[in-house]
Amino acid sequence: MDVRIVLGDQNSALAYGAARLKVALASAGHVVGEPAPATIALEVAPATGGPEDYRIVRDGPARVVVRGGGPSGVMYGALALADDVRAGVALDKLAERDEQARFPFRAIKFNLPWMSYRKGESLQLHQETVRDLSFWTAFLDMMADNRFNVLSLWGLHPFTLMVRPTNFPEACGMSDAELADWRRFWTSLFALASERGVETYLVNWNIFVSPELAKARGLAAYSADWSYFGEGDTSDLVKQYTRECVTQVIDEYPGLTGLGITHGERMGGMTPRQRQDWLVDTVIAGMKAAKRPAKLIHRAPLSAGTGSGGSTAGQTERMTRAAMEAMDLPAPIWVEMKFNWSHAHSSPHLVQVHGGPLTDAYWNPPPHGYRITWMARNEDILCLRWGEPDFVRRHIALNGGAHVGGYFVGSECYIPAVDYLTQPDHRGDWQYAFQRQWFFYRVWGRLLYAPDTPDAAFAAEFIRRYGEVGARLFRALVLGSRMPLRLASLYRATWDFTLYAEGFLAPASSGGSFDQSSPFLSVNELIDHATLDPDYVSIRDFVAAGDTWRDDQVTPPRLADALERDGLEALALLDGVTSAEPTLGSELADCRAWAHLSLYLAEKVRGGVALQRFRVEHDPAHRADAVAHLTRAVEQWRAVVRETEPWYRVAPLLHLAGHGDGCFHWSRFVGDVLRDVAIAGAG
Repeated sequence: MDVRIVLGDQNSALAYGAARLKVALASAGHVVGEPAPATIALEVAPATGGPEDYRIVRDGPARVVVRGGGPSGVMYGALALADDVRAGVALDKLAERDEQARFPFRAIKFNLPWMSYRKGESLQLHQETVRDLSFWTAFLDMMADNRFNVLSLWGLHPFTLMVRPTNFPEACGMSDAELADWRRFWTSLFALASERGVETYLVNWNIFVSPELAKARGLAAYSADWSYFGEGDTSDLVKQYTRECVTQVIDEYPGLTGLGITHGERMGGMTPRQRQDWLVDTVIAGMKAAKRPAKLIHRAPLSAGTGSGGSTAGQTERMTRAAMEAMDLPAPIWVEMKFNWSHAHSSPHLVQVHGGPLTDAYWNPPPHGYRITWMARNEDILCLRWGEPDFVRRHIALNGGAHVGGYFVGSECYIPAVDYLTQPDHRGDWQYAFQRQWFFYRVWGRLLYAPDTPDAAFAAEFIRRYGEVGARLFRALVLGSRMPLRLASLYRATWDFTLYAEGFLAPASSGGSFDQSSPFLSVNELIDHATLDPDYVSIRDFVAAGDTWRDDQVTPPRLADALERDGLEALALLDGVTSAEPTLGSELADCRAWAHLSLYLAEKVRGGVALQRFRVEHDPAHRADAVAHLTRAVEQWRAVVRETEPWYRVAPLLHLAGHGDGCFHWSRFVGDVLRDVAIAGAG
């Protein structure tokens, strides 16, 4: 059918939505142009709702109208129609509907590979790709498709990749031509984001200068090698430099939405008040001196004392609240807090932020001028594909009060640019790493925008991609995706390297004292470690108290039964399903790997219960049960290895820095899995 697209306004977001819709229509065999018997009109109509809300209505048999409360709303409506067209829906069957944005702030956390917070091969190998605007075009398309509207770019000190500071010219080590090339990159990136309805923020850590300035003037000397832990240089020159960099970046990049600040790195030895005052005197003062307003992401203090290890206190929260409410910056200030520290893919209950538990000081009484934004850090699921819609829905339901503006989703230990994980001869139809994890981004983004998005909408995308088997693949992946959530709920973790759930690693755990020579999470550590989720019961506590728990508590036997049930169902769904096509083949392998990991954890938990009972009761039958369960666990781990070896390389993993060559694959830990059997045999 011939169809024309009519824009009610000249706006880059509308033009972008129209262009994406045109591509979908053309790929479905429609001819887009004028004149045509069918019309799709894209119109801004503020009465429709908020700026990101949209409504699709039929205005006669051959006219569809997309109305949005603002340009972004119209764009999302156009992208929704494009989804329908790609799924094979006929133009005369396009359904009337409307959607409203649940949160105004739906962000990706993206760590930059230049002067990155952490250093390692798995981060620095992305430098060329992340400078490529083709990568950003694809990434921002994904963000728009999934309704993310904020791109936050994180680095220790990005400013001198953007400007030559007027009073500190030696801080930028590039030639004028090189700097001009960087300027074109940043300007183009911010423009690409803007036309997709995406705001852009630079978030840095404090207190740093450029390596060139550190070497030239001896200021903040630790900046020369990116050393981020310890005391900082609070001299007047560093303050002046920071303040002027902030002002100059805002003035020279009108497409940049705002900045973010951190009460953290290189602020060792400072009290919370001194850290807040330093930031007000530098970053906030620099923002106010700029020629235009810029928005602020204000990270909650990482420490309530003078140390840098992480702590919380009501007094610090009240002080920070008062400081933010007095800042007189464009509202709202987005206050970032790490949900369950570095392991948001765990329990939907808020147990801790960076440093420990929170009081209600930030939201009682209701805040003025700021809103909370939860940081859903993902340091647990970097290889296998993941998606569990009910987890995200429950997360939003439990933590989406009026004081909450939205979420960040992203990682400190992983940059989703170069796919360095997949075996080169098993690459599918993806070009970049984030495209492998398409379902991860779709689940988080679509549900942060509209939490009532049904499972049927996600299953439909699997069917569109993979045909009839897609529905079973969707269900199997959801079942398997519960496994890392359950492990991270059972095993309380804090900072990045205290848990890597998909690999059963706890290389920097402060927990059990049995097996610290290995980063692998042994049965001893599983027995002794505290739980994160308040509804979970540890193995030690369960054995000590007996089976006297409430029906709503997750005891180790109930956990093992749930894991086994989901693992077996996932394998049954995919029984006999194979594919020589690498994109589908790799998805199938991931689903089966999760299923076997679920069965592995089920047997490990049962083995841990039996082993602890032997240690308490000294009944040899319990020891025999422990050995039997852990022997069956070995077979499940070997199945994980069989599923993943054809698809995944032995690849660098930041969690394993300092452990051998720092690389990961499940095959490398078969010996540790066997050691659990020996531990049980020894009692």
